[in-house]
Amino acid sequence: MNEPLAERIRPKKLDDYISQQHLVGKNGILTNHIKKGIIPSLILWGPPGIGKTTLANIIAKESQRPFYTLSAISSGVKDVREVIEKAKNSGGLFTTKNPILFIDEIHRFSKSQQDSLLGAVEKGWVTLIGATTENPSFEVIPALLSRCQVYILNSFDKEDLIALIDRAMQKDTVISKRKIELLETDALLRVSGGDARKLLNIFELLVNSENDPVQITNEYVLENVQKNTVHYDKTGEQHYDIISAFIKSIRGSDPNGAVYWLARMIEGGEDVKFIARRLLISASEDIGNANPTALILANNTFQAVSVIGHPESRIILSQCAIYLANSPKSNASYEAIGKAQQIVKNTGDLSVPLHLRNAPTKLMKDLDYGKNYKYSHSYENNFSAQEYLPDEITNHTFYEPGNNARENAFREHLKTLWKDKYNY
Repeated sequence: MNEPLAERIRPKKLDDYISQQHLVGKNGILTNHIKKGIIPSLILWGPPGIGKTTLANIIAKESQRPFYTLSAISSGVKDVREVIEKAKNSGGLFTTKNPILFIDEIHRFSKSQQDSLLGAVEKGWVTLIGATTENPSFEVIPALLSRCQVYILNSFDKEDLIALIDRAMQKDTVISKRKIELLETDALLRVSGGDARKLLNIFELLVNSENDPVQITNEYVLENVQKNTVHYDKTGEQHYDIISAFIKSIRGSDPNGAVYWLARMIEGGEDVKFIARRLLISASEDIGNANPTALILANNTFQAVSVIGHPESRIILSQCAIYLANSPKSNASYEAIGKAQQIVKNTGDLSVPLHLRNAPTKLMKDLDYGKNYKYSHSYENNFSAQEYLPDEITNHTFYEPGNNARENAFREHLKTLWKDKYNY
């Protein structure tokens, strides 16, 4: 049988779908939509091999709608228009059973391709379901995004992945006939990286590599995966591991590591805008105010590669990656917002102190909104000590300057200003 295991055991109904209970559980959002028979246009956002295509098929089947599919890799505007015309003839404006148009990897669609979908979605000729591994806010044009709900699919946890293997051993017409002893799973789960499709393909490879009884151990997995990597390892499936190595090289101030992993991504066909976005994040998260110019350069890099594209953009990405790797490092801003968000979660919506409130009306002024606020520019050195936090968390320190030249100067400045309030 040529059909791979992942295809043979692909769920056909909602009850068989593993994980994503927030979407397809008993009270899940999509479950309720299907029950009501009203499916909005939506974007399914999640990592590879998480079941986005499967979920789109199930939604169409359980809502009893015609289903059309396109791949953003191989389809152009002409293909989009042809499919929309077919869908238009099988559905219509005045029926809730309008066809579903599924577009895999919608983030790879150009602006013109996405524009060609707008009319059909807006007029109700189709219900669009897009699947993407990238943040839709960056990759889907605003006009289309505003017409879609975005649903996030979470990575599989260990129990989900083991449940997939158990299903294959019990229900697959081929695997269920084999004598398999699943003795250890750690290596199997690790090499699959949370990708269900990859997990099942590796599992099938392991089973087919040995006569019965097949004993699946960590050692057996690692030996066979290394020997047969070519059979299952696709460039796109290393997406998260390689970008992680790239960012960690920058964080670790190793320009050689950064350039190597950058080259791996470029040679593998990675989207240059995705790389540039990660450089932007690193410039703020890992370098921050130790060198604020890093964020400016990273932002300019993103703008430049958006205009220039491949292959010349590799030079700009290399320059930026090397600059960031060589920059002094500070995660103080990253830590500060994390601490502040945790306080907000723990304390809720604390009241804004009266003197900091806006007072656009007479009533608000009568209620002392803005009373006793000290306008900083009216005081010496443009500073006047006053409370800027709610009473419940007064004197709480979120920002701790990093140990680098620029932020050490920040620390001394803050000590001078806030010597009686914060402990810098």
